[in-house]
Amino acid sequence: MNKDFTFTIKNICFDENYHPSDNTRATTNFANLARGNSRQENLRNALKMIDNSFNAMAHWDNPNGDRYSVELEIISVDMGIEAGGQSFPSIEILKTNIVDHKTNRRIEGIVGNNFSSYVRDYDFSVLLLGHNKGQAKFSIPDGFGDLHGKLFKYFVNSNAYKQHFNKPPVICLSVSDNKTYHRTENQHPVLGIEYLPNESSLTEQYFKKMGLQVRYFMPPNSVAPLAFYFFGDLLSDYTNLELIGTISTMGTFQKIYRPEIYNANAAAGKCYQPNLKNPDHSLTQIVYDREERSRLAIEQGKFAEEYFIKPHQAVLEQWSANYAL
Repeated sequence: MNKDFTFTIKNICFDENYHPSDNTRATTNFANLARGNSRQENLRNALKMIDNSFNAMAHWDNPNGDRYSVELEIISVDMGIEAGGQSFPSIEILKTNIVDHKTNRRIEGIVGNNFSSYVRDYDFSVLLLGHNKGQAKFSIPDGFGDLHGKLFKYFVNSNAYKQHFNKPPVICLSVSDNKTYHRTENQHPVLGIEYLPNESSLTEQYFKKMGLQVRYFMPPNSVAPLAFYFFGDLLSDYTNLELIGTISTMGTFQKIYRPEIYNANAAAGKCYQPNLKNPDHSLTQIVYDREERSRLAIEQGKFAEEYFIKPHQAVLEQWSANYAL
């Protein structure tokens, strides 16, 4: 079967005037920040943190620490399944752009960074939870993540992606709080010190089905490693400024919503176990509702089940079974 899905890519600026659209996954980091009484102050403070972090890392020829600023775009991808039918909001990612105020140049950054997906919500918050309900021992359903992984690879290899973006995506996530990470001797001038996990996580396995490999680095001025998911060669496929754009953006988000790990008062040592109950951390001046995020993930997983998985199950199963890159 040669069923072609179509992708429509939309972008909106993420700045202090940003308002989440009706189609935006409400659990997305930037959408969570952009609601409530503190919304504009939240956004302004987060963007300032990103710029400060970027300039601290890109310190060469930057004596006053104000040469660069980061502009962010929210990229929303709608997927068309049936000809003439309604499209489904498949994924949402973040694009960085770097403004060099010394040369008045705008430098394209990395796309990916944050990663939001309704189908991933379904896989983890509906399918996986349902599979393990009442079970004494945790297990993973057969074919878990297969459809999502194939859809993601299909998108990244699509003409729509290639027309909008020059390089493959890099997704930057938190480390897992149930794994142990060991410092290596490998050190990169921008990405920092590399760490290796003691074992593979479910997230690693899920992203591997999306075609992504992972490496863990603790950048300079950071206190914990970040997980970088990428195609190709992370260290040579992207420039220093491109990497700094991703690190400053996602490091800031992690400080806001995982302060116990990324705003801890002590840096990770040679053997590091992330701890979401770590009391020795500082809070940012930014309001973030972590409980709401967890609750909404389940609601959005059910939304994906009702409007995507069930109505198109036969088409999706047949496409997945015949998918070959």
